[in-house]
Amino acid sequence: MDRAPHLSRGLAGEEIPEGEDRLLTAPNAITLLRLLCLPVFVWLLFGRENYLAAAALLAILGATDWVDGYVARHFGQVSNFGKMFDPTVDRLLLIVGVGGIMLADLQIAWFMAFAWIVVVREVILTVFVGTTILLGARRMDVTWVGKCGAFALMTAFPAFLASADATLGGTWLETAFLVVAWGAAAPGLVCSMIAFVGYVREGLRALREGRAMRSAAGDGST
Repeated sequence: MDRAPHLSRGLAGEEIPEGEDRLLTAPNAITLLRLLCLPVFVWLLFGRENYLAAAALLAILGATDWVDGYVARHFGQVSNFGKMFDPTVDRLLLIVGVGGIMLADLQIAWFMAFAWIVVVREVILTVFVGTTILLGARRMDVTWVGKCGAFALMTAFPAFLASADATLGGTWLETAFLVVAWGAAAPGLVCSMIAFVGYVREGLRALREGRAMRSAAGDGST
């Protein structure tokens, strides 16, 4: 007698395609490596007070956001865990990165107001998404406007930090970094706020649909 195939389900009771219930994959390892670089960033920023090196590391971590996703899709290693782990790490990178730069107290006009808006938005969205998942929402995909906003912000903040390095004081490089920073900050903030509204709407819809899926799965197993 043939046995029915094992059916994996997510927090909302949604069916996970065969093979996507894996944890040990190359993309997840890449995401974990990016996460483990956060203490190095903090050490460079506060332990060594090397703003250029800290800015370079943060920029690399932001620029390599696409790598784990590309590996997952190109080599068939997409996982349900990775779909949640990757955006969570991206938010942690932004929150820790921006928070650390704020604590460094850069003497840049309007920087703190801009940074506070970004941090508050990220904290609210992180709590909102985490809460909806715990309540049974189905997984939400990252939107293209959200990715554009995150990329622009992860360009702006390292540039802000680099411009404040003591070795660049009064040079053309300081001005160049500030131009890049504000040039990326403005569209990045606009995109991130548009994405914020979209994520809230989608999150509420995902919660309703997730509960319905969980209820249907429960009825089907009785």
